[in-house]
Amino acid sequence: MLLRLPKATKITASRLFSTNTLPLLSPLTNSPSHFLSLLQECKSSSHIRCLHQQILARGLLSPPPSTSSSESPLSQQVGAAIVSSYLACSALTDALTVLERLTPSPILWWNLLIRQNVQSCQLYSAFSLCFRLRHAGARPDQYTFPFVLKACGELPSYRRGTLVHALVFTSGFDSNVFVCNALITMYSRCGVLVDACQVFDEIIKRGIDDVISWNSIVACYVKGGSPRFALKLFAEMRDGVSERSSRRRSDVISLVNILPACAALRALLQAREIHGYAMRNDLYWDVFVANALIDVYAKCGMMEDALKVFQGMGNKDVVSWNAMVTGYSQNGKFNEALELFNEMRKHKIELNVVTWSSVIAGYAQHGHGHEALDVFRQMQLAGSNPNSVTIISLLSACASVGAVSQGMEVHAYALRTCLLISDDDCDEEEDLMVQNGLIDMYSKCKYFNSAHLIFSSIPLSKRNVVTWTVLIGGYAQHGDANHALELFSTMLKDGFSSPNAFTISCALMACARLSVLRFGREIHAYVFRNQYEAEILFVNNCLIDMYSKCGHIEAAQKVFYRIPQKNYVSFTSLMTGYGMHGRGEDALSIFAEMQKSGLSPDGVTFLVLLYACSHSGMVEQGLKYFETMVKDYGLVASSEHYACLIDLLGRGGRLTEAWEKITKMPTEPSSVVWVALLGACRTHSDVELAEYAFKQLIELKYINDGTCTLLSNIYANAGLWQNVARIRLLMKNSGIKKRPGCSWILGKKGTITFFVGDRSHPESREIYALLGILIERIKALGYIPKTCFALHDVDDEEKGFLLSEHSERLAVAYGILTSSPEATIRITKNLRVCGDCHTAITYISTIVDHEIILRDSSRFHHFKKGSCSCHGFW
Repeated sequence: MLLRLPKATKITASRLFSTNTLPLLSPLTNSPSHFLSLLQECKSSSHIRCLHQQILARGLLSPPPSTSSSESPLSQQVGAAIVSSYLACSALTDALTVLERLTPSPILWWNLLIRQNVQSCQLYSAFSLCFRLRHAGARPDQYTFPFVLKACGELPSYRRGTLVHALVFTSGFDSNVFVCNALITMYSRCGVLVDACQVFDEIIKRGIDDVISWNSIVACYVKGGSPRFALKLFAEMRDGVSERSSRRRSDVISLVNILPACAALRALLQAREIHGYAMRNDLYWDVFVANALIDVYAKCGMMEDALKVFQGMGNKDVVSWNAMVTGYSQNGKFNEALELFNEMRKHKIELNVVTWSSVIAGYAQHGHGHEALDVFRQMQLAGSNPNSVTIISLLSACASVGAVSQGMEVHAYALRTCLLISDDDCDEEEDLMVQNGLIDMYSKCKYFNSAHLIFSSIPLSKRNVVTWTVLIGGYAQHGDANHALELFSTMLKDGFSSPNAFTISCALMACARLSVLRFGREIHAYVFRNQYEAEILFVNNCLIDMYSKCGHIEAAQKVFYRIPQKNYVSFTSLMTGYGMHGRGEDALSIFAEMQKSGLSPDGVTFLVLLYACSHSGMVEQGLKYFETMVKDYGLVASSEHYACLIDLLGRGGRLTEAWEKITKMPTEPSSVVWVALLGACRTHSDVELAEYAFKQLIELKYINDGTCTLLSNIYANAGLWQNVARIRLLMKNSGIKKRPGCSWILGKKGTITFFVGDRSHPESREIYALLGILIERIKALGYIPKTCFALHDVDDEEKGFLLSEHSERLAVAYGILTSSPEATIRITKNLRVCGDCHTAITYISTIVDHEIILRDSSRFHHFKKGSCSCHGFW
């Protein structure tokens, strides 16, 4: 009966994958070689699982009892084939399950599994596999550790890296150069330069170093922010590398590693030396070297040299084109960048996200926000999807032009594309960069509630120094500077992130805005302890600015002369400080020093000079510098220069000449010029010219509380109370609110603020009593209240009473009441100091043992022994 059974037919792969019940297979189907061939044909993990089930059912993974462990049975080959098939289909969990059941478990497949986990960014899994393979009976080899160390570096996880390092040592691979090179790279990515150097030193001592070892440590120093030491190591590299390495390809990597160090330092001379070395050793035509050379020349501002390299390349890739586009964009040469854009299209080179992002970033960095947004629209029409770099550049563009609505659209796009909701550890850093960009954009657009919401949504441990800096900087420049200093204090207390030079600069900017000298000194002490001062020039420049605006010009001068290599900003900052304090001669002396140092003045320098001359009554010198700027330096006078010139002539009593300068301007006067003329009219009580200037401001739609108050005060001083009422009605109908005048002084328990007639302070009774005594005493010395400064339609007695309650007088009385004898009293007012208060404080300085330093919206006044540093030019 058995002889009449049908003959067994060959079972095909498609039959095995059928959903129907498989027929009883003949003994021929149990051949391992047959399943090996079927596994090679599998294209999906589901097919492999079906075959895997059949193999298990037939016991083909269990070696015969007679087989010794030293042999390689077919069952071992079948198991390896299953693992290989799973790996080919990226079914990593299935591959691991098989590997852990194979005896012995082959290390080759463990290495491939670890590598595939790293490539798919499953870094924690890659790390754990290093220890699971040992439980499965496999022993790690020289190919295992580089993959695992790469996973530790990319996490980055210093703790896990040290565990693997310990395993390397116990496994006897601490003398293997490939493993040691991987250790250097891992420590570098974890930011632990000391440990990377220690591994490198051990390699050198054992004499097992190769070019890759040197390349790794050089790259470590470059990424670790020590480009100078990287260049020093590169110089030693040729003598230190043993001859057994593959010299040509390694030399290419060496050059590609070191050129970014030259770019970071803007070391043009060294870059050219390396360029020459590449040409002498026939490495110049390598596309990676050429791209790195283009990048370094672009960052050194030498786009002509970058273009020569680019044009001399035999084979250009998209990176080459992108490097040129980025270089042109970063150097502000947008026409050339757009020409390259068109060339790329002409040669049918794909404009990828890097190309688009480069142009957008270039426009954004140079303040051309609208142009950046236009390029982004073109990018969308071209069908290219932005990445996180594009988003960050777009946010920067929106911030530069205050385009908050477009910024909100970018924010919404980031949320839709999950740029802010990532579950992948590899993308956490990019997500934080986008969040930082959003905080920066909202802060610069003065949407501080939104900025603070994003800031608060980031866990404290995840915030980096940029997160803190962008919000502190936003408050310092565009919002409440008090919040900036509170945030800075919180940052120091929390201890998760240490402030860098940019954070310090923002905090100093806040101190300068508030004129809080005590806090500024504390930050200076922090700077000194942490050695920012010795390394960062712009921190010193910020210190000069802070001390100048806090009324301590002598301290600003000391910081200036301690700077070994001063730049343009250093000179300009001190000149501005001298101008604010009415020390015009000193400002001109610093300008002469600047010229001797070889620095060429620009438009901003002359703006500062005109400002200094204006506030020191140096009319002729100011006119001379205005002419010098145009004739000798070929600079075009801007509206700001003309505004300073009008202010200079107005303060100097030459209002008619100021008007003539306006009529002869080569361009239409802007709002800043008319505001300067309006201020000059107040000094000279010229109602007719003031009305004309105000009319021009209305046409330019530049009406605010400052301009309205200026004209109202001119009318009030002339007794034209109906016109005063008309201006107040205009302000009411236009929704313009006058800023209340206030003065503040730094007391023992913080900043004390006073408003007009303020009686909210606990010591107000003592303050008013002392102020009354002071007024009576200075009246005996000849002080007569100038009731013209009480801009209300009341009698002279009532005006005198109103003047006595001005905020600056209350602050002076509080300062005298609470300060020790001979201590300097420092007061800040948000508006221009009242003329009568200026006279009263001048008298008060003759009867008290204090120097009174008052900063108003225009300048500093140093009252001492009956005189003021402004000499009436304020």
